Amino acid sequence: MTKNPLFYGVLLLVLAVFVTQCCFTVHQTQQALVLQLGDPLPEIYRPGLHFKLPFIQKVVYFDARVLDYAASSREAFTVDKKTIVLDNYARWRISDPLQFYRTMRTIPGAQARLDDVVYSQLRALVGAYTLTEVVSKERATIMARVTEKVSDLMKPYGVEVLDVRIKRTDLPTENQRSIFDRMRAERERQAKQYRSEGQEQATRIRSDADRQKALILAEANREAQVLYGQGDAQAAAVYAAAYSKAPEFYSYQRWLEALRKSFKENSKLVLDSQRPLLDLQK
Repeated sequence: MTKNPLFYGVLLLVLAVFVTQCCFTVHQTQQALVLQLGDPLPEIYRPGLHFKLPFIQKVVYFDARVLDYAASSREAFTVDKKTIVLDNYARWRISDPLQFYRTMRTIPGAQARLDDVVYSQLRALVGAYTLTEVVSKERATIMARVTEKVSDLMKPYGVEVLDVRIKRTDLPTENQRSIFDRMRAERERQAKQYRSEGQEQATRIRSDADRQKALILAEANREAQVLYGQGDAQAAAVYAAAYSKAPEFYSYQRWLEALRKSFKENSKLVLDSQRPLLDLQK
């Protein structure tokens, strides 16, 4: 008896549907749960080929990799009443898919919960430090403590938090101008201080230079006067020696000098010949 080819076609179709409904594959980057009539079974399926009951069981896949979540920037207050804007991110993964499905259901829901928890812990810890400590000194300590606390809080949700990092800390926009003005005023104050100190040092250097100049000139004048005196003494000695050898010539020289000083250009004197000035016999 010859079978109808349609029968074989229907049989193959039924087998294909049965295989697709009974078999499922979990990728290396995934982990899976099987839901039976909407309720999750306790077994967690790792990468590989697995089987389930057709039609009454459904597979839900979860990412097994480490996930990154960048939180939105938010404001926080330090212990010294300074407002800063925190920009942070977290690295996490689904450690318990069954608990995660029961509490969070989806990754966006877990990220929303993670955002609230991270921000609350950051705000609490930042409020215990000053602005300088948050920016530099205690930044690593704050991130380590936030990671530990957030991981403990997220563990009941089947989430393991591996790391929480502060990417950047900024000042609020309304405070930046006042901070910049304060920084500018501080720089101007330092510049004025440097200028005043420079002027004071310049005045001191000029005063010292003037003092040294006065000492040098006084010493030079003293030496010049000594030299002038020595020259005059030597000249007087030479003149005395010369005049002692020829007294008549010395008298004649003094007479010529007196005439030269008395009869200048356009000078008029009325004297008789008996005056000593014109008496050539003397």
